[in-house]
Amino acid sequence: MLRLHPYVYHRPRALEEALELLERHAGDVLPIAGGTDLVPNMKHKLFTPGHLVALRGLPELRGIELRDGHLRIGAVESLHDLSVHPLLREHAPALATACAAVSGPQLRRMGTIGGNVCLDTRCTYYNQTLFWRKALGYCLKKDGEICHVVPGGTRCVAAHSADTPPVLMALGASVDIAGPEGLRSMPLSRLFTSNGIWNRRMEATEIVVAVDVPLPSAGLRMSFQKLRPRGSIDFSLVNLAVVARLDGEGVVMELEMVISALGSYPRRIGKVEEAAAGNRLTASVIDAVAEQAFRQCHPLGNITTDAEWRRAMVPVLVRRALQEIAA
Repeated sequence: MLRLHPYVYHRPRALEEALELLERHAGDVLPIAGGTDLVPNMKHKLFTPGHLVALRGLPELRGIELRDGHLRIGAVESLHDLSVHPLLREHAPALATACAAVSGPQLRRMGTIGGNVCLDTRCTYYNQTLFWRKALGYCLKKDGEICHVVPGGTRCVAAHSADTPPVLMALGASVDIAGPEGLRSMPLSRLFTSNGIWNRRMEATEIVVAVDVPLPSAGLRMSFQKLRPRGSIDFSLVNLAVVARLDGEGVVMELEMVISALGSYPRRIGKVEEAAAGNRLTASVIDAVAEQAFRQCHPLGNITTDAEWRRAMVPVLVRRALQEIAA
């Protein structure tokens, strides 16, 4: 049995109190909402904070509403509630699909959108028990000096495996972040970095308060595709979000693709719009876009499944997404 270490659990009643606790115990504290990823990581001794600050009871982090041309989602709203919410199904159906694809039903009822955005990167050599990691000699991400994925590598390349960020990025979403210096907003496309140890432009004393998604313009269609070993529970091997704007005759005006689980951050696939803009999504156009995506995607061996097979599945997911959009 993997046991948790001793810690103090704090239940603040307001955002200001939560931020004060994070600052007071800086270096020995972590925020917790659903805990579906954090608690297993604590059992593996990947994190051993002396204090946990609960966020789920904070009213400032709740709510799903339309506001000023945006769909505003509180950071502690559960993935299950978002997957069935009528506002998401109407204005951001691919986001609802992504929320429904996270893990299994029990964990979706506990897991939150803010937690999914801030999900820790994963790696075959990192997400293991302390005994396993010690026998290997640890790794760059935790306690060691060697990257077992890229021999001689000096930068952690653990994989970003969260399901909702690719869709949010493709839709042009932003996040509101609260910290000791106040509240700031940041486009989700700028939130992530290539550092697998800590891949977010956030301080440890900051909290994601809400996610803001612009309401889609006329003709905007979207799709989310997820590759995983089984139809539930498993983390993604590849995630793909596609957003396209079509005119009244089905001609592509704009095309955006974001892919994740290949590296330490979700990234846009370039030049796909050039292959599709001004054309209908015919079989030949879809094939050209899929080939462009294949050329640009090179998974690393940071997940147990074969990297070349994962790469071969990229054009398959692209075709599925574009066929869904074309239909």
